[in-house]
Amino acid sequence: MKKMKKTINSSRLLKIEIIVTVFVLLLGTLLHFVYEWSGKSLWIASFSAVNESVWEHLKLVFYPMLVTGIIEYFFVRKIANNYIEAKTIGIFSAISFIVISFFTYTGIIGENFFVMDILIFIISIILGEWISYKLMKRKEESMIQSKVLASFIIIFLLFCFIICTYYTPRVNLFRDPITGEYGIN
Repeated sequence: MKKMKKTINSSRLLKIEIIVTVFVLLLGTLLHFVYEWSGKSLWIASFSAVNESVWEHLKLVFYPMLVTGIIEYFFVRKIANNYIEAKTIGIFSAISFIVISFFTYTGIIGENFFVMDILIFIISIILGEWISYKLMKRKEESMIQSKVLASFIIIFLLFCFIICTYYTPRVNLFRDPITGEYGIN
């Protein structure tokens, strides 16, 4: 009976993760346009893409995964283990995949392609949510130290996204390939 209960929980968890993945894809797509739609609001800039740089596009993955992750917690807290760590690793994996994939393929080809960029966006979210799901299914419960570390990483990333929007480092990750500018125009 106990094994059957775990299977039901895994099935429910998988269904929830699929729904979350769809919402993250939709929210991330919408966030691409929110800054422009807001009349270039400085407040909106902290969580929406302000240009076409890779860094700004990471916001389209980070914030939707973070927000849906917070909401999702209330639906899965009794059936998922290691939730904070799983979501943190999922988010970190998704944004890492974007950076690595984008700079690898553009480094090899010498330019970027819109369709490839969209595919990387979609794959990164699916990958991040799949990793989260797999880690939440683990039977072993994590230690308090790993929960604290995961929380610190998320807070650190949040501050980085906000601060680097307004005080943008002059490195290629932050450079808008269309205008050649950094941060808010």
